[in-house]
Amino acid sequence: MPQQRVMITAGASGIGKVIARAFAAEGAMIHICDVSEAALARFREEFPDIAASHVNVRNEGEVDAWFDDALEDLGGLDVLVNNAGIKGPTAPVDDIELADWRECIEICLDSQFLCARRAAPVMKAQSSGAIINMSSNAGLFGFGNRTPYAAAKWAVIGLTKSLAIELGPYNVRCNAICPGNVKGERINTVIQGEADLRGVPFDVVARESVGGQSIARFVEPEEVADLCVFLGSDKARMINGEAIAVDGHAETFHIK
Repeated sequence: MPQQRVMITAGASGIGKVIARAFAAEGAMIHICDVSEAALARFREEFPDIAASHVNVRNEGEVDAWFDDALEDLGGLDVLVNNAGIKGPTAPVDDIELADWRECIEICLDSQFLCARRAAPVMKAQSSGAIINMSSNAGLFGFGNRTPYAAAKWAVIGLTKSLAIELGPYNVRCNAICPGNVKGERINTVIQGEADLRGVPFDVVARESVGGQSIARFVEPEEVADLCVFLGSDKARMINGEAIAVDGHAETFHIK
């Protein structure tokens, strides 16, 4: 099997780094980007053989420059993982500033458009490829007091299904992953924000956040990464246009 060529946004830390590690374990060639210089420095030390670029995915020019470099570096593209995102503000809608709304939409949604726009012609020309967009359970259920984030994640699913229709005839697949509460620093900041807003202890919100799941625990980042590797492989060659939850079967939506 030819060596896969993979690009990952926000790949220097958190879920993105775990995704990069999972593809590397499969022997893939990888080029990640991230906006954090500190995270990139740590990533380069840990993974010296993986190309890593500083990119603000809100910036069209920086995204285009990254693609130019990565496509030359990799010699093509088989899998794009649109992983970049932020939690956005935690507040009632009437307390959210337009600037904060736009920042969340630009990072969680616009970046996926900018990257898909560059990946599509490459994958169409080779009649193969997979785009994996990171959504969230917030894109399935909605999320009170997190309206920018939920709106962006719902839109990611619309983008995904539309790209699947558009690119499927070229044998290019596009799927969305909808993680639940993924263990790590990011979910801790989300839980703390909710706790502060409600004036309750962190542990109360943490318990509630998995209380509506059939499997009542936090998701391991590796469980999201494993799905990325599968969706990028030939084993998933007839899976297209799906929004796949990794959340332990969340019946009641709390914190995502």
